[in-house]
Amino acid sequence: MSRAQAESVIRSIIREISQECSGRGYSVSETLVAFMVKAVVLDPDNDFNVDKSLTKDDVQKLVQVCAEKLMDSSSPSLDTVKMQVYFDMNFASRGEFLEEHRGVVQSRLQPVVRDITDSRARTREEFEGLYRKIVSCILLRSGLGSPTDVVVLREVTAALQSVFPPTELGNFMHLTKANQEQQLKELTHIVTGIRLYNRQGAAGGQGIDDIPAILEEAIPATTQSLENDLKETLQIAHKYTAVIEHAYKGEYRQEVPLDLIKQAAINTRQYEVFLRLLLHDVRVCAQQFQQLGHKFSDQMARVKSTVRSKTAVQTALVYPLFVSLSYTWTEFQEEMVLMSVLSNIHTHLDVVAKNHRERLGKILAPLLQNVIVKTDQKRADETTGSEHQVDHTQFPRQEWLYMKTAKDFETVQTEYRGFCSYSIAAFDRLLLPSNPRIGVLRHRERFYSFSSRQAAEKFASDPDSYILRVIEVAKKSPELIQLLDLHSHFAVMSPHSQGIPAGKMIEKPVTKCDAAVQTEVHPIESNIVKSYEWNEWELRRKAIKLANLRRKVTHSVQTDLSHFRRDTDTQVYLPKQVQTQTTRVKHTSVPVPSRYIAGLRGANADGDKTQARTVDLTLDVHTYNIAEDYEPKNH
Repeated sequence: MSRAQAESVIRSIIREISQECSGRGYSVSETLVAFMVKAVVLDPDNDFNVDKSLTKDDVQKLVQVCAEKLMDSSSPSLDTVKMQVYFDMNFASRGEFLEEHRGVVQSRLQPVVRDITDSRARTREEFEGLYRKIVSCILLRSGLGSPTDVVVLREVTAALQSVFPPTELGNFMHLTKANQEQQLKELTHIVTGIRLYNRQGAAGGQGIDDIPAILEEAIPATTQSLENDLKETLQIAHKYTAVIEHAYKGEYRQEVPLDLIKQAAINTRQYEVFLRLLLHDVRVCAQQFQQLGHKFSDQMARVKSTVRSKTAVQTALVYPLFVSLSYTWTEFQEEMVLMSVLSNIHTHLDVVAKNHRERLGKILAPLLQNVIVKTDQKRADETTGSEHQVDHTQFPRQEWLYMKTAKDFETVQTEYRGFCSYSIAAFDRLLLPSNPRIGVLRHRERFYSFSSRQAAEKFASDPDSYILRVIEVAKKSPELIQLLDLHSHFAVMSPHSQGIPAGKMIEKPVTKCDAAVQTEVHPIESNIVKSYEWNEWELRRKAIKLANLRRKVTHSVQTDLSHFRRDTDTQVYLPKQVQTQTTRVKHTSVPVPSRYIAGLRGANADGDKTQARTVDLTLDVHTYNIAEDYEPKNH
């Protein structure tokens, strides 16, 4: 079955379950129904095979079982699921919430901005209408006052005219849409900064709420309310845990609704987790509020020192100060919205979590007689000490981490949100807070903590079997998947689980749209460097040419540190002479030229002249051996 077909079948099942509940007078959301469908299919007691397609009888059975569970108003387990679904759909981290809030504000302003950027005003009346639209856009974006308040509109218009008179609309019309949107944002920040400065000096600021004063009252009140609820929730959780432990010891004579109390304990512990998350975010808001308060005061003082007692101020000096004021005030507004969301989540969860408390309180009252109720801190104190630590020598194949020896021990994230790994499996959903000082077991790259030394030793004897038992327990109580953070073990509960975010049981709807993308032929301009050279020797030649050593003069300098230094000699091995002898020696003989000039002597007194002549005495090579010692002699 394809994904589209699977989604169609699931939607039809959800729709049928919703109609079944509505027909009986129960209103349920589709998200809650989808969660319950997955939980029912996962429970092995219902005999649904997730690897096979559901038959018509299976679908009818699934609808009936889900409808019965959703209409069981007395079930603490259903209340826990409702809390988890609501929290998953409404709670987000601080960064995600602020990003989503800014996106919502931007999307709401988009039609107003588009109406301004698409304007083609030509007449005077059209330009006046365009200017009024810009005023409204600035007012809506800043969130400081109502657009229907005449006094607020006049104040915004006066502030805008001081920085952007109507005569500038012509230049504004010639800008591109992107530049127009950017200029609208800058004008919004500048006008907002001017109004905040006027409000500080009691010269304006009509319609601007005192957000710092509101936050100063809201944050402590919300913090106190969360702390009180957390304290009360912990007290009830301690009572549930004590009754369950007492029941397992067999010390009750009357029949104890153990399963109902376990569901209530899980509900209470889940509410505790949510309260701690909300309280953490509220405390972060308190810290951020303190920082923003000091920051806003410093910025306002800087603006006053720049503007005070001056008839004219350079825009380059004062506009950035107004912009910074606007940004800080926007952060105040975001903190206000975040506090409102956290308070609403707390209010809704509190209503759901306390549905069963009054009824179970009557059941717990007789069961708590002669029962010692221990707090989480007391349990931790009782199991702290060297005698309570696990002896790792008994488990040579297991790796144990201890507080005194392990590095960054406090940052180790244990499984099951810090509850005892043994008690969940051995005592069927008993949630006991663990004490990591006993010792943390590292098994298959996961860390497990325990409530006592005996529990740690039993779990370490066969960790895999206890881990499988925890998974089986969670299948019967699907609310444990969220509470104990077992999502990685239940990825198979949805055939398309890759669409589910980490740590979530609810799959967000997938938004689809048609899109087309066209790329440029050459998105990067060509850049040819003609002076580039790949040849190393050519680079060396250019380097020598640049150095121009022929015209340089070498200078020597003698310093105080060098003129007393002694001369040093270096001895090296002289290169040895190498000769090569061939196998044969050959030589070539040539004739030795020899010439004799005769007739230079013999002249007499009568004047007879002599006649000189040259005689060639060169011997042939063949006759050289005969005339080897021959030397011409002068006669």
